[in-house]
Amino acid sequence: MNLGIVAAFAYGILAVVGGIIGYIQARSRVSLLSGSISGLLLILAAYFQLQGQSWGSILAVLVTSVLVVVFAFRLAKTRKFMPAGLMTILGVLALAVMVNQIVAN
Repeated sequence: MNLGIVAAFAYGILAVVGGIIGYIQARSRVSLLSGSISGLLLILAAYFQLQGQSWGSILAVLVTSVLVVVFAFRLAKTRKFMPAGLMTILGVLALAVMVNQIVAN
């Protein structure tokens, strides 16, 4: 298993958990829905990469890229590190690992 798969899986779990926390704290259905969908897409991308499907890595990079952009805009708008800043930083790190694995292969 390569680090790109681990990064996709970990960021997917983080997105799901973040969506659940957003719903619990603020009753935000948008957080729950978007966190669940994006997190499950990332977990599925990691699974398909494990199965040898190369498009799984492309899906992981696309979903992570969208999340990084969304959280970066949210950080710029709210100026609050939690959760937007944390998710932006972790997303950029995960994206760097994923792209590095694609380029290396």
